[in-house]
This record gives sequence, C-alpha cells and structure tokens, in this order.
Amino acid sequence: MSKAQHNLNGKTIVISRTDSIGDVMLSLPVCAWIKETYPECRVIFLGKKYTRPILESFSAIDEIKFWDEIVQQPEQSIISEIRSWNVYAFVHVFPNKRIAKLVRKAKVPMRIGTSHRAFHFLTCNHRPNFTRKHSELHEAQLNFKLFNIFGMEQVPGLDLIQTWLSTNFRPTKEIGNDQKKLLQTDRKTIILHPKSQGSAVEWPIEKYIDLAIKLVDKHFRVFFSGTEKEGLLFRSELPSHPEIIDISGTMKLGAFITFIDSVDALVACSTGPLHIAAVLGKQSIGLFTKMRPMHPGRWAPVGKNVQIITAQKKMSTPLEEIESISGHQLQEKL
Repeated sequence: MSKAQHNLNGKTIVISRTDSIGDVMLSLPVCAWIKETYPECRVIFLGKKYTRPILESFSAIDEIKFWDEIVQQPEQSIISEIRSWNVYAFVHVFPNKRIAKLVRKAKVPMRIGTSHRAFHFLTCNHRPNFTRKHSELHEAQLNFKLFNIFGMEQVPGLDLIQTWLSTNFRPTKEIGNDQKKLLQTDRKTIILHPKSQGSAVEWPIEKYIDLAIKLVDKHFRVFFSGTEKEGLLFRSELPSHPEIIDISGTMKLGAFITFIDSVDALVACSTGPLHIAAVLGKQSIGLFTKMRPMHPGRWAPVGKNVQIITAQKKMSTPLEEIESISGHQLQEKL
C-alpha cells in the first residue's frame, strides 16, 4: 500500500457518506488509513446530522460537515461553501447525484466516484471500475477500492480494518444517572435491538421476547432498545419483569453509544447498533440472511467478539430465512 503520485499531505480530502449509521461505521476505516498514510492530510467527513455522534467518536476525522444542513442553502451558496473548504479530493463513497454535480461546479480538482453510476461520467474525473453487488469483498473493504489513486494498491484485510476501527473509535458522551442505575447489577447485561428502521430483515419481536425470558433465567438483565418510534411498535408486548427493561427512546445516539460500551452483549439484525457494539469489543451477535446482497460476507459487523447466526437451512425468501433462526441458537452463543 505505497503512496501514489497523488500525495495528500498538506491537502484536504472529503469523504462523502450521507446514509445510515452502519454504512458510516464501515466507511470510517478509510479515514484511519488516510491519516496513517498521509499524517498531514486534513480529513473532512460529509454525513448527516443524525450520524454526528458516530463521527465525533472517531479520532481520524478532522472536521465534520452535514449535508442535511448544507442542502437547505441556495445552490450558489453551497458551491461557495464547498470552495471555502479548499478541497483537493472529494470521494463519493455513497453516490449522490446532486452532491456530485455541485462538487463539479465547485471545481474540486479530484472528484472520485465509482464507474457504476452513470452520472459520475459527467461529474467525476476518476472513476474506479468495481461493483459492490456481486463482489466477494466486505463492504468495509469495498470502500477502499475508491482510493487506489492515493496508493491503496491492495485492499486491506478485515483484521487490519478492525484494528483501525477499535483504535480510533471511542464514546464521547455521558449517560444519565437513570441509565447508570440500570447498569448497577450483578447480572450480565445484554441489549436486544429488534428493529432496523427498515434497513434490514428483522427477526420477529415474539422471538426476541422469548429469548429475553430465557436469558433472565440465565442471570441476565435484558434491555430492549430502539428509537421512540420503534419502541411504540414493541413496547406494549414486552413482559412485565424487573430484569426486562425497555430503554427505547430514552437516549440520544451519543449516550446510547456509551450505554452499549457499558453492557456485556448485544443482539440485533444487520443494523447500526450491531456495528457499534462490534467496534467497541462487545459480544455482538448478528442475525443475518444468507441471501445476497444482504449476506454477512458483505455486511457482518467488524470486531473481535462478533458471532453471526443465519438460518440452518436455506429458505425461499430472506424473511423466511431470518424467521427460521431459533432462540436456542442464540442461547448457545451466550
């Protein structure tokens, strides 16, 4: 992974990933690689406001910009703002047609995006040719395909990616006294995160509840987490038990990251909190379908204590696959 002709030291690069938490988590390793390879490079991450606590927790990012704030401005103001960043290279990790057009109009010298987006042929002047959908590589590895012009000659292995993540990611927010009291127990603590805001195939809530009851018998304190909107979908179904506690909607993301860092384990489908737990070194159990492109080979969380569970037999749809996972499989992992 030697340095190429485009040396980034003393220059500014923008990493643009304006989508969900898990996707952003898997884009962070490229920031660590840039800072390790070009220590004097200034790394700006363009994301969305709701991922701010994730980005603030990663030490390899120098500055954060928020697209959902910037996009409210008139077009010429956006172009002027991009110019004010004094950007040498802008990397579209998550393709966005409007952002790509504005970056071209701002005359950023290097504009990088995959050749598999037609609009990049008009907006980007470096277009690496690779496909995500049919690749055997993990999502975190695929992101590095966009950086070959900077010396990324060989895609790094997941062990190195894990090191970059775990070394640079640290919670930055405090949890409240109420949350601290919930963690004061002689039991093992586990978060069950049943929903995914529609980003993944979800294990049924009744199976999470059945698992929670069994875990309580195994001396666990069980927390059900999610946004307030998600909590409304399952809160009324939870059993009344002092060791089964609903924390959905009670914390902002920054505090939730710290809460995850304070428990022993987390169970979820392919969603943001699972990736957070994995990076923090928690026992992280992911529930996945084997079907492409949602399979764990592409989307598994990266961490030293990750365990993946898929259906024992291939079913006809992703939903049938993940519904066929048994609570017994999870109990064996715990």
